[in-house]
Amino acid sequence: MTAAKTIDPKRIDRVLARHPQGKPTALVNLLHDLQAEFRYLPELAMEKAASYLNVPNGQLFRVATFYESFHLKPRGKHIATVCTGTACHVRGAPKLTDHISREFEIPVGGTTKNMELTLETVNCVGACALGPLLILDGEYHGNMSPAKLDRTLKTIKRG
Repeated sequence: MTAAKTIDPKRIDRVLARHPQGKPTALVNLLHDLQAEFRYLPELAMEKAASYLNVPNGQLFRVATFYESFHLKPRGKHIATVCTGTACHVRGAPKLTDHISREFEIPVGGTTKNMELTLETVNCVGACALGPLLILDGEYHGNMSPAKLDRTLKTIKRG
């Protein structure tokens, strides 16, 4: 069964109802709200949103793929983002991504089979003094080491 078939259309309709129908100017805000609801943009939600806003499906998909903040694949319950900017890199960011990849058996950009964790990297978040930096579900964890990483991620179920 695909992820789209598990999406409750009523949840989509509730999100759509918060936006003006037939107004393409609501497109980006609507996509943000759909992603907040599902943690990604399900194909069914995208199709319904295009119809609701009276825009071609392709226009919605172009916007969703243009901005890096939108995701078209299911993501984990928890998002671990490792900063890989220069300061974080020289202070050990590659060790963090390697450690998470090994411990959770996922590549960078991947999600555990149980949908608990998605591992991502970002080029720089401007918090260089905190490097290496892990952002877990939006919360910054600075001066990270593999040992500190284990304590930070201990409550997340491994796949």
